[in-house]
Amino acid sequence: MPPETCPNCGSEVPRRAKACPECGADEETGWKDEAVVQRLGLPDDSFDYDEFVREEFGEKKASVKPRGIGWLWWIVGVLVLVAFALLLLRL
Repeated sequence: MPPETCPNCGSEVPRRAKACPECGADEETGWKDEAVVQRLGLPDDSFDYDEFVREEFGEKKASVKPRGIGWLWWIVGVLVLVAFALLLLRL
């Protein structure tokens, strides 16, 4: 029985097809279970997510610290409010 999608090209395969209508793959060339798993690049049952994260990103855990508004931005905000208030008083 053919797979729903071809492991070689990824196109849809009709249920009773003997070969892929796009690339011509059949049972002998690419409809084996191993071919499907190898082509998709899916992790197997022994996949360890924590180990993967350590290998990709290292051991250091980055901590996210929320930062407050810096003192410069407080000054800028107050000056903008003062300028806006002065503009309204002139009208």
